[in-house]
Amino acid sequence: MSEKKEKRRKKHREKLLERQKEASLVRKIVFVCLFLIILTVAGVGYGSYQYIMNAIGPVDESDDTDIEVSIPIGSTTTRIGEILEENGLISNASIFRYYVRFKNESNFQAGDYSLSRNMDMDDIILELKEGMVYQDYQISFTIPEGRWLERVIELAEENTNLSEEDILEVITDEEYLEELIERYEILEEVILTEEIRYPLEGYLFPARYDFVEEEITVEQLIETMINRTSSVLIDNGAAGSQYTYHEILTLASIIEGEARNDEERYRISGVIKNRLDRGMPLQMDPTVAYAHGEHLSRTTYDHLEIESPYNTYHVTGIPIGPINNPGEASIRAALLPEDHFYLYFYHSPNGDVYFTETLAEHEAVVGQYQ
Repeated sequence: MSEKKEKRRKKHREKLLERQKEASLVRKIVFVCLFLIILTVAGVGYGSYQYIMNAIGPVDESDDTDIEVSIPIGSTTTRIGEILEENGLISNASIFRYYVRFKNESNFQAGDYSLSRNMDMDDIILELKEGMVYQDYQISFTIPEGRWLERVIELAEENTNLSEEDILEVITDEEYLEELIERYEILEEVILTEEIRYPLEGYLFPARYDFVEEEITVEQLIETMINRTSSVLIDNGAAGSQYTYHEILTLASIIEGEARNDEERYRISGVIKNRLDRGMPLQMDPTVAYAHGEHLSRTTYDHLEIESPYNTYHVTGIPIGPINNPGEASIRAALLPEDHFYLYFYHSPNGDVYFTETLAEHEAVVGQYQ
């Protein structure tokens, strides 16, 4: 073998060894980087876990000093959390709100409480649920989910000192409505036109309402209901939605009108999202009834012909406004639609609901009953 060839081979081996060393170094660097990333993620995860565990635990296990707090009537979980944090009984009001929602806790009682910093969050929640109301209610009534504003007014008249005429006069007063729109962020897209039947439809939250006074004003009643709607929207993360508050309540009202249980709510919400994404009309029967201003036992083809900004067979996209006053479950479903490919659903006369992906499948289901 010539000396020249031997030199070339030696040089080639040296380059190969150099490349192997470089590859080994790169592997080590990658391994170290991956290891550091894993450590960082684990550290952040562990830190977050520890932070949450500390937040739901006692603020100070050694401090059993009684702290007097007062929970006003009508307080939301957001407000209760703020009161507890302000008094040093919990470290984070937001975690309290999410923890309560995670555990599906409710029925907190208004009243005066003696609590301490050595109580954990579960102990405090238990106290708030078992406490005694500090005042007797003079007015107490419940608005069921999904009622039209007319029915809400009737229930208010039946259970308070207010008359239907008094309430209607106030909620149709354009000057008062403009004042509310200025004050409440959730009302900023409310439209004051003749096309809107009632601008506050959808904003009068269905719930139990308690008042210690023997007599209340229309404004007090309306604003208490709007405050409740605002709290529910905020507590459920509506501020981060792709939709406006007005659109969320409109979609929730349609879901409320269509769904018969919680499982259906999320699935129907998914159908609505799929239709909106494809630019299809929603074609929801409850919007037709609202457009006609009467509850229909059965929607006919003649009913579908009405030209109304509420009629989703007539307009494409989200209609002009809510068609009832939806509850929290439907609001949550509007914000968290189920992920699927269904574009149609049909409620059969025997109570079953059928979800389908194509028009042919839908027509086949309908054909079995009609």
